[in-house]
Amino acid sequence: MKAFLGDEAGVTAVEYGLLAALIAVAIIGAATTLGLNIANRFTAIGTSVGT
Repeated sequence: MKAFLGDEAGVTAVEYGLLAALIAVAIIGAATTLGLNIANRFTAIGTSVGT
């Protein structure tokens, strides 16, 4: 029982999983913001070319 309670390998895996999830959320947020900025830029260019 002491060996089971002293094993910290699972804790490390959970920490890496949380870190990976946080990085994924940051990438998704950045990609969404960048995508919206690019879409707005193309809309402005299309509007100026059309007029």
